Amino acid sequence: MVTTSRPGYGTSDRNRGRNVVSVVGDVAAVLESMGADRCVVAGWSGGGPHALACAARLDAVAATLVIAGVAPYGAQGLEWMRGMGQDNVDEFSAAVVGEEELAPYLWTQHAALKDVAVGDIVASLSSLLPDVDRAVLTDEFGEDLAASFHEGLRHGIDGWLDDDLAFSRPWGFDLAEIRTPLTLWQGSADLMVPFAHGEWLAAQLPGASVHLDQGEGHLSIAVGALDRMLDELITLAD
Repeated sequence: MVTTSRPGYGTSDRNRGRNVVSVVGDVAAVLESMGADRCVVAGWSGGGPHALACAARLDAVAATLVIAGVAPYGAQGLEWMRGMGQDNVDEFSAAVVGEEELAPYLWTQHAALKDVAVGDIVASLSSLLPDVDRAVLTDEFGEDLAASFHEGLRHGIDGWLDDDLAFSRPWGFDLAEIRTPLTLWQGSADLMVPFAHGEWLAAQLPGASVHLDQGEGHLSIAVGALDRMLDELITLAD
């Protein structure tokens, strides 16, 4: 398994002005460096659109997994922010305006999250975590999530900023371009990426294996079903 930091996260340099489809060139470069000509891809939350971009434009992709993935902003028939927790409504309302509005907001959030302790994650993200997600923020998963915040934000907000701007603008590809197998998972209690995003994506991807799970949140769905997700992903790639 190989994971990468999108530009601006961790020690990865910023790629100012990137859109979602920009990730395809980065993933292709990683695969070339490894001598790999075939792979499966997976993306969770903001990683979902980037996984879809690879499914659409990267010939090496044999199958794709999207977990609680964001749908395109402005998509017909989708009220994009409806059902989000207030923190996300505030964040993406600023993103729609532009970097000059979004950056000050994210710097304020950065101060609370860059060194966040496991016990403080719930307080920091209170409007985004239903009870089912709060219940899984313990032990190893809580530690992993805190470590992800520390790594992603240790040099600033560039990756977060550019992701938000990319999500609120055209992605640079069409979902109709996807021709390889895909599995899609979404929970009905999700306050970060609302259930309607999963429903909308499922309607646009009629060939996908879709799991719209009642009662699951943004975090709990990944914790509770990850083994099943990966088993299905590998089966689809065969």
